[in-house]
Amino acid sequence: MVDHYRINIADIVIGEPLPWDVYDESKRLLLGKGHVIATERQFDELTERALFIDSSAAAGLANRKCENHSAKQALPSALRLLNSANKRLERLLYNLTNDQDARGKVLDIARSIAEAVDINPDIALGCVLLNQQAHRYTIRHCLDTAVLTAIVARGMKKGDDETLVMMAAALTMNVGMLRQHDELQERSEPLSDRELENIRQHPQQAANILLQCGIDDPTWLSYVLLHHENDDGSGYPLGKGVGEISTNAKIIALADRYCAAVSNRRYRKPLLPQSALRDVFLGAGKPRDPTLAAYFIREIGNYPPGTFVRLQNGEIGVVTRKGKSATTPVVHALIGPRGAPLAFPIQRDTGKDLYAIREPLSGEQGALRFSLQQLWGDEAAL
Repeated sequence: MVDHYRINIADIVIGEPLPWDVYDESKRLLLGKGHVIATERQFDELTERALFIDSSAAAGLANRKCENHSAKQALPSALRLLNSANKRLERLLYNLTNDQDARGKVLDIARSIAEAVDINPDIALGCVLLNQQAHRYTIRHCLDTAVLTAIVARGMKKGDDETLVMMAAALTMNVGMLRQHDELQERSEPLSDRELENIRQHPQQAANILLQCGIDDPTWLSYVLLHHENDDGSGYPLGKGVGEISTNAKIIALADRYCAAVSNRRYRKPLLPQSALRDVFLGAGKPRDPTLAAYFIREIGNYPPGTFVRLQNGEIGVVTRKGKSATTPVVHALIGPRGAPLAFPIQRDTGKDLYAIREPLSGEQGALRFSLQQLWGDEAAL
């Protein structure tokens, strides 16, 4: 053999026969065609080797990848839908009063987000934590809130039409202070009394703007108007109390607070998801709606998708989906026990003692470089 071509470890599948001979860097045969990698341990050992195949095998592999790529291009991507929805939402909200079909366009964006949740709710939820740098906070926060609102509403078995209106309200809840919101991201000094009053009035301002745009659905408007009210009467702008705030408005409000808490802001670091849940439902030491708290905890979990974690064996990875319990999600390891990056993400069952979660990590502590497609495949392709 004259030429050898390096392959990616991801080209090898546990439990399937090798379609070619595999060599090491010195062109010594490591594994013969038809050999089956049967265990994770064998697989892990290969990640430390440089693997090669001969030129004729490489040609077949290239053709197969080309065919697979063409087929995958037609597959829907939750990430692509969410990124597109964000761009459309940004164009729409900053020019909302000039749009004659504002209602229809907001609902279309909400449907796109719902489709992304349908494709893979773990990716949609993971984007709240992992896709923060892709878009400006002001718009992305509304989209994140709509995602979490949809996931919780579906967990509560709410109908599609009802959920869609809740999502539309989440997307438009801050239209009364968009530009001020942008400015606040750059600020470090305390807010003036006037700025604080503008913040307190933004739900009412948002409802007024929506009315001007022809969005007169009273349910939609009520969700926007009430998304900062609290059962104890401490909210704004109306100081509503128990019995005056609908359950759906509370869902949007809690999703809003959670997504804000886990987001990186210029003036503060994000909370870890578990701390954010505690902060949202035990704010100022006052417990909020225990029924809704149970739904949020069930749908988000102690370690939601996108959470960085360190495992008992020392590996560092990212939670990619729920496990058998709230404390045993599925994790894809990206950093090995000795601190070296793995050649590709390796799935770990945190229900096993060796791979149990030792601690959650902040994004800075994780310090990992990866694409969402590496974790979730083509449903997270750009």
